Amino acid sequence: MKRLFAILAFAAMLMTSCTKTNPFLAEWDTPYGIPPFDQIKEAHYIPAIEEGIKQHNAEIEAIVNNPEAPTFDNVIGAYDLSGGLLAKVSGVLFNLAETDITPTLEKIVDDATTMLSQHENEIIFNKALFAKVEAVNNAKEGLGLTREQEMVLDKVYRSFADNGIALDEAGQARMKEINTELSTLSNKFGNMLLKENNAFKAKFGVAISEYTGAMTTEEDRAKREEMFRAYSNRGNNGNENDTKETLLRILTLKEEKAKLLGYDNPAAWILSDKMAKTPAAVDAFLENIFKYAVAQAKKEVIDMQLVMDDDIKAGKLPAGSKIEPWDWFYYAEKVRKAKYDLDEEQVKPYFKMENVREGVFNTAAKLYGLKFEKIENAPVYHPDVEAFKVTNAADGSLIGILTTDYFPRESKRGGAWMNNIRDEYVTADGTMVRPIIVNVGNFNKPTADKPSLLSLDNVETMFHEFGHALHGLLTQCHYRTVSGTAVARDFVELPSQINENWAFQKEVLAGYAKHYETGEVIPDELVEKIIAAGNFNQGFMTTELCAASILDMKWHELSSVEGIDVEAFEKKACEEMGLIGEIIPRYRTTYFNHIFNSGYSAGYYSYLWAEVLDKDAFELFMEKGIFDPATAKSFKENILEKGGSEDPMVLYKAFRGAEPDPDALLRARGLK
Repeated sequence: MKRLFAILAFAAMLMTSCTKTNPFLAEWDTPYGIPPFDQIKEAHYIPAIEEGIKQHNAEIEAIVNNPEAPTFDNVIGAYDLSGGLLAKVSGVLFNLAETDITPTLEKIVDDATTMLSQHENEIIFNKALFAKVEAVNNAKEGLGLTREQEMVLDKVYRSFADNGIALDEAGQARMKEINTELSTLSNKFGNMLLKENNAFKAKFGVAISEYTGAMTTEEDRAKREEMFRAYSNRGNNGNENDTKETLLRILTLKEEKAKLLGYDNPAAWILSDKMAKTPAAVDAFLENIFKYAVAQAKKEVIDMQLVMDDDIKAGKLPAGSKIEPWDWFYYAEKVRKAKYDLDEEQVKPYFKMENVREGVFNTAAKLYGLKFEKIENAPVYHPDVEAFKVTNAADGSLIGILTTDYFPRESKRGGAWMNNIRDEYVTADGTMVRPIIVNVGNFNKPTADKPSLLSLDNVETMFHEFGHALHGLLTQCHYRTVSGTAVARDFVELPSQINENWAFQKEVLAGYAKHYETGEVIPDELVEKIIAAGNFNQGFMTTELCAASILDMKWHELSSVEGIDVEAFEKKACEEMGLIGEIIPRYRTTYFNHIFNSGYSAGYYSYLWAEVLDKDAFELFMEKGIFDPATAKSFKENILEKGGSEDPMVLYKAFRGAEPDPDALLRARGLK
């Protein structure tokens, strides 16, 4: 007995020592539970994950070994609350993996990804656990569940059923191997692309996020072509960061996984629980949009060719020159200036980053009654990051914490996105945990003599990502499984895309678009030009987006990629869809991070699908008033607060009163 007490005392001493040295294993004494980034070291991650797996296994065993009859609370509710330490570590680690990666952290992420994938496999294929889940699912009609509980139960049940719990022992073993390799390869793809992006910047002095702007202003056509070819061949250079072999392996594994689960191809499997339901529905949806988009794009080519012809006559270009993909941004800008007298450089001074962010905040304040306060000296993972406390203006109650990280660096991947560092949920004792959300961008960094000045596209992007943040911040769900943005992929873009609609409304611009030097509010003349040019170049923008969505579907509708040449397949796909030679897909296969590393496999169409919803929804705001309290309240309560606690179309109809008009997108983009 004495020996046992000695062992227990020694174990307790070790745990106390570990807790003191590893911040993940202690409560965070920071404002609002923000991670203590200054205390977290790279050496802390793997030990914390190991401990998190150990704790999670114990929680799963407690569910399995509970002698009481299975109920929603002791099985599904307990399962939803399990894995708290892993969620805590993952929220920090995988955010830094995208925003501030180092060579050491890259290796840690690789190891952590493998460990977590293997751990998830053990849970997904735990037959004893599934038996408990299945027992609750079979008895659900008589349990008196809330609608949210029904959705949580269905999602948890499907997480087992749709991932191979019914497979035989050999099938399950193979599925585990597939899942682990897929998680590793996806991470590898992202890392290779980051290196390709950094190589592009090293060569041209232009970050990937600045490419469009550089192509718009670069007068040297040969330089534009060189930049275009480097940009559009990322991941396709035959070097150590060539992604073709990796992406083909990813597709091969997805195909094998789909067939193990009884589906013909990955698209059929992935879409089975989305709003669209089937690949055929997505294909028909995209085909309809594409025909209008490419018809408009052909008209835009004619307009640009006329301007190019003037350059030919002036001796700036050789006779017979035609618009090529590397000419599009340059000549589109010339056409815009001619048609609308709108110069991007003329409007940028009115879009200082801090002012735009203030406009984003003020819009949310007017719509949803929110208040934003900067948290001074908050723990942050990089000096560029700022943190804000978000509260309900009426009663001061905490909504959540928002951090913004808007400037590019070599340790950050390109693009813009929203992450959850901490989800919203209700603990076992009834305490509501409010979320910590991060908005990430890659906008122009301030210089010694100029602040960060945003392009019109940057402004729209900030409003877009903040729409995702609102979805994560305002959620009022009980369970993490359906909290915030945990919704069907083709529904998740509704909150983000509808938020873009306020960016250039006159009333909104008047509040935030102020000249960074003089403080002058943007003149009405410029506002009118911005509004008039709102649908300019939509043929191109819709075509490149639609083309990427179709390319995504083409890859994931394959039953086998054996013997396929990536470039040849992509070329054929573009020819079959009718893509004109002056345009390439927004993302070519070898740098299509969305579908090989970011969860949008057979799902890139979601942006257009959700835009039908957002444009139809905003038509109601336009009808009632863009800040109409009743309409904003309905959108907040029926969409933003509900997360995945109800079927997406039910939520939408509760807000709108009807299903969306499919032509709303075409009207909004000026295509019909």
